[in-house]
This record gives sequence, C-alpha cells and structure tokens, in this order.
Amino acid sequence: MPNSTQATMALRKLGIAFRLHTYVYDSNAESIGLQAAEALGVDPNRMLKTLMAEVDGKPVCAVVPSDCEVSMKKLAAALGGKSAKMMRPADAERLTGYHVGGISPFGQKKKVPTAIDETALTHVTVFVNGGQRGLQIEIDPNDAALAAGASMKALVATQD
Repeated sequence: MPNSTQATMALRKLGIAFRLHTYVYDSNAESIGLQAAEALGVDPNRMLKTLMAEVDGKPVCAVVPSDCEVSMKKLAAALGGKSAKMMRPADAERLTGYHVGGISPFGQKKKVPTAIDETALTHVTVFVNGGQRGLQIEIDPNDAALAAGASMKALVATQD
C-alpha cells in the first residue's frame, strides 16, 4: 500500500507529524470506522470517521468518533447554518477526490468548512482516514484541526 496520498502529502507540506497504520479493509463491514478500530486494536472513540454533509445546501465535513452518530442539528449550528443532511456518496467522492471508505479531512480536492467533534481533544492522538481504504493516520487532535482548517465543536448526538 502506498504511503503517499493527497492526505499525507498535505500533512507533510504543513510539516505536521503523524504515523501511518495499515489494515485489511472490509468493504462488507457494517461500520467502516468500527472495523478499522477493531483491526488496529484502537479504542473506537479514538478512531474518527470523516463524514461529508451539507449545511443549508453547502458542502461541509464532519469528523466524529467511529462509535458515535453525528447530530445534524449540532452540525448545522457548529457551522453557522439552520439544517444539515448527509451528502450522497457519489457527491462526496466527486467533491473530495477520495472513495467512500477512504475519505480524509486532509487534502480534499475542494476545501470545505470542517468541524471535528471536541471529544477528540480528550486523547493524546486520534486516528483519521489517510485518504484510501485501509490506511489510517495517527495524529495529535490539535494538529488534525490545524491541518483540516477545522473548528472543534460538539457534534455527537447524545442519548437522552
């Protein structure tokens, strides 16, 4: 597996430290993020999934723990909008230049507003998709926010 993707090149260009981890990607997994966490022996809360959505019809990127669901209401509020919905997979692939299952918040074809769930800050390092299926980037959450131009916000749906 190549260790150079648009995501890794973007991080190297910024001089941000990271470690790469590879695993066997399972296209039939119910949850790609949870499957990656299990394959790498990582707490699912540290394995972040990258989701492409739309806030008031404009593309955005949300990065949340793999064992959580994003709250559309919180995502819209975090990025200054009224409503949010998930983006169609084909639109996400066209916009980011990545395939679903390999979408990274780093080095996307078109830069969009990005938010990372603030719980990422409770970890020394987190895992974020490296730009292709089966490749994860281990990175300091502050560096991840810097590299993605992201704000840290409460994005996760809470259990009431």
